[in-house]
Amino acid sequence: MTSRPLPGSPASDPAAFVVRFSREMALSEEDPAAVVDRYHSPDVVQCNDGAEMTRDMLVAHAGPVRRNVLDVRVDVQDSVVDPDGAAVRYTLRAEMRRGPVIVTEVYAFVRFAPDGRVRRIDQITRDLPPPGGADAS
Repeated sequence: MTSRPLPGSPASDPAAFVVRFSREMALSEEDPAAVVDRYHSPDVVQCNDGAEMTRDMLVAHAGPVRRNVLDVRVDVQDSVVDPDGAAVRYTLRAEMRRGPVIVTEVYAFVRFAPDGRVRRIDQITRDLPPPGGADAS
């Protein structure tokens, strides 16, 4: 990334990005395309555990997420930033309409577009036990 990132872009604060984006995708009534486009370049590729998603796939993913998630909490443990990218380790806790709370540890490696939005994000995840044990909901 050669230019200065836009204020509020993922490059300006990657830790805040993972918190805001996760909550907006799951809980906002805003058009999912507007949410995705605010944080991602048009050519974005997001790869989660080897499964790639394009911009359009990210937008489509919001529908099922919004139907099934009641609340999301993101706790960032580590964030390292350089001019072209970032690495963020965080825990995402999703309270579901039905079933147990889902807790996921995420290791995200991000590459930025020149304007500071996400161009590529590779994430490695692992499920953690829900608070209070396997039967907690």
